[in-house]
Amino acid sequence: MQSEEFGHRPEALQDIVSRALDHARSRGASAAEAEASEGLGLSVVVRRGEVETIEHNRDKGLGVTVYMGQRRGHASTSDFAPEAVLRAVDAALSIARFTAEDTCAGLADPALLARDVPDLDLYHPWALPVEEAVDMARRCEAQALAADPRIGNSEGASVSTQRSHFIYGNTLGFLGGYPSTRQSISCSVIAVDAEEMQRDDWYTTARAAADLDTPENVGRFAGTRAARRLGSRRLGTCRVPVLFEATLAPSLLSHFVSAASGGSLYRRASFLLDSLGQTIFAPHVQISDIADLPRGLASAPFDDEGVATRTREVVRDGVLEGYFLGSYSARKLGMTTTGNAGGNHNLLMRSTGEDFEALLSRLGTGLLVTELLGMGVNNVTGDYSRGAAGFWVEGGEIAYPVQEITVAGNLKDMFRGILAVGTDALPRGSRQCGSILIDGMTIAGE
Repeated sequence: MQSEEFGHRPEALQDIVSRALDHARSRGASAAEAEASEGLGLSVVVRRGEVETIEHNRDKGLGVTVYMGQRRGHASTSDFAPEAVLRAVDAALSIARFTAEDTCAGLADPALLARDVPDLDLYHPWALPVEEAVDMARRCEAQALAADPRIGNSEGASVSTQRSHFIYGNTLGFLGGYPSTRQSISCSVIAVDAEEMQRDDWYTTARAAADLDTPENVGRFAGTRAARRLGSRRLGTCRVPVLFEATLAPSLLSHFVSAASGGSLYRRASFLLDSLGQTIFAPHVQISDIADLPRGLASAPFDDEGVATRTREVVRDGVLEGYFLGSYSARKLGMTTTGNAGGNHNLLMRSTGEDFEALLSRLGTGLLVTELLGMGVNNVTGDYSRGAAGFWVEGGEIAYPVQEITVAGNLKDMFRGILAVGTDALPRGSRQCGSILIDGMTIAGE
């Protein structure tokens, strides 16, 4: 890492964190932790061929958590001046003195802290001139507008490059951090005919610019997807198999993570209470939490508390083998942290081997969902009801687009009813899987 890339070198962030921890101890804190971070980047948006925005961002911040016995206080600042750092610590101490004791509060178990910090290849700075970013966005949008003569308007194409670094430390002696990057290209356009308008989008994101799809492909996909939604119909109420497209199938993983996370579990606000060792998915479902995937969008050598991360099987043959716990939630549950303070890592649901066309064929007659609307999911009961759009499928072939429908079921039944997981996973975020075929859901329409 070159010093000119950031306003503060790693050594400077280490000094800020160490100064905060030393001041906390000198003022009577029994334990403390702090994280100093800095980020910068460039984002451009082009709409109808014209530059709409050019944004340079540069952010920094320090968060400090102190413990007075089992009383906890937290404060933050965006000012790295020595006196501002000390004021933030004092503010956290003041808060701690007036909070109630919590027997589960405190730093992570010292034995679980990361001792080695491997290089996971997360830092790939992109020296992208503004002119080149604008050109890429224009090319992307131009391909979207040319994808179909019915593409009548654009919500814009964007190109973004972001980089950041941080240092986390605590009074147990842990001090570590690393830099990371994230690049993206996106486009959203509107298809128009005499009676309706339909929008759709596409994007690509990666740690390294070399791993991005081309601007032309992103635009072409966005335009094609918008145009194919024209002529949408409504459906009558029915119960049919449902295929969740790979663009949104990871949302089902998100609901699983929420229900299997410590905060939901110790509050008893989860439909997966007391489910360890039980079959909650179909027997062919395998889900891994992979922390050390090179260039992974959610890879990390340690979690938000400095606990060493590890790759593990969360679901094996449909059986739930692990939750997602940080130290606090683990103590509340009488368990041990899983190194997931801050959330899951690269959560991957493995394919059962079928490509998208094979899944359509297996679907037969039913619904292909390509868009979900609203958040009608009850984490306590597992009840699932969301607005949707997509395509009606007959005989394994897409027949026509549909909209203004609702897909409903219960996540317990949906997970156990997974028939297949496709090979078409998109590496877009921390939860990845191919298209998911579910044996039956209720479709509410006309």
